[in-house]
Amino acid sequence: MTDRLLNLAQQPAARKILQNIGLPTPVALLRAKGAYQAEPLRGARALAGAAGKGFAQTRITKMLDGAGAECLKTADGLGEDDKLDVVTFDATAVAGAKDLRALYDFFHPIMGKIGKNARVVIVTGLPEAAKHSAQAAAYRALEGFTRSLAKEIGKRGARANLFYLEKGAESRLEMPLRFFLTGHSAYVDGQPVRISSTAKAPTKMPSTATLDGKVALVTGAARGIGAATAQRLAAEGAQVIGVDIPQDEAALNDTMSAINGIGFPADVTDDATPKKLADFVLEQFGGVDIVVHNAGVTRDKTLAKMPEHHWDMVLAINLDAIVRIDEALHAAGAVREHGRIVCLSSIGGIAGNVGQTNYGATKSGLIGYVAAEGGVHADKGITVNAVAPGFIETRMTAAMPFTIREAGRRMNSMSQGGQPEDVAELICFLSTPGAAGVTGNTIRVCGQSLVGA
Repeated sequence: MTDRLLNLAQQPAARKILQNIGLPTPVALLRAKGAYQAEPLRGARALAGAAGKGFAQTRITKMLDGAGAECLKTADGLGEDDKLDVVTFDATAVAGAKDLRALYDFFHPIMGKIGKNARVVIVTGLPEAAKHSAQAAAYRALEGFTRSLAKEIGKRGARANLFYLEKGAESRLEMPLRFFLTGHSAYVDGQPVRISSTAKAPTKMPSTATLDGKVALVTGAARGIGAATAQRLAAEGAQVIGVDIPQDEAALNDTMSAINGIGFPADVTDDATPKKLADFVLEQFGGVDIVVHNAGVTRDKTLAKMPEHHWDMVLAINLDAIVRIDEALHAAGAVREHGRIVCLSSIGGIAGNVGQTNYGATKSGLIGYVAAEGGVHADKGITVNAVAPGFIETRMTAAMPFTIREAGRRMNSMSQGGQPEDVAELICFLSTPGAAGVTGNTIRVCGQSLVGA
């Protein structure tokens, strides 16, 4: 659905009027298109800072150079109209509150130089791995700093995210940096991401054609976020098997035919479906590399008025089916080494919504599920993560009443809704070999929604 306010804000005269009457003036987000490129930062001005001698700085600099960025030593040489496109800061060496002064010293002079659609990534250590409580506090302080910074620059379409990096996992930084410092992460903002050595890493972690030879299973693939995900995975080279209910078989086949995928009409709540899926991927491909649990429904009613079949349906589709499918795949040995499992949670599972006790329970349940599963199959290199979308422009949000829809669009740092492609991009990143360091995470794709933590 067209966002008229967003379109108006791109016209200089209309933008001034909107500003004068106090309405938001969102910046059109610069989104990367198509597959990952070898030098996605070609032409981008980048500035890398650090607090002391951290253990991430060398890897960050190497990635910026390899991605084609123009790496500046300082921002002093920038002209009045020149802006920074990429900013990184290594805070892994902070040891206490006094060391946090380095954040002010680095960011304060360049705040006016952070441009539209710029990307900021701050890297710090794992608080639980800190040498002492003062260092743990300093590490954790970076999250509050990053979230606040993201809200200050969000009106420019710029974003800031934080990596909690385990010492010794520096080799796993490249792909996360490539994702979060490019237009592929346009609507992922204010997020803390844990990068660790929990799961065994593959020998090769390519930055292009990342899914060549991989087999991906995507549920709810007929349309919306599921279709966008199937298309994005296929663009990286994956063979996609799309699953959706038999009633949507025609739409599913249309989506799959466009990407040379395979349609598998099935009801995920059917007791026979998990084994059928496991048998199919084993017989046809010898296993599966990527499983995306996207199928989900809402049946909204306040708890006092909710019929029991609405409760049962939402729990069965959104949570129980995911657990049963994973159990069947693992029992059959169908998830191959270095597999990737991604579940669709929601901001509704983080903040809750009136009339969504059933939906909120399932989406929050998935956050607990991936946290528990993240290390279970780590010895095989299998990672398990969740993506939590905020307000995404879909058929469902288009049907909302005007006032509720506008509130959903504007109540985030970027003052606009996301696109299905934004969710698909995060899912695709988590599906790559280079995301080996990310497991047990729930990452929001919500433009830093003001609702929830």
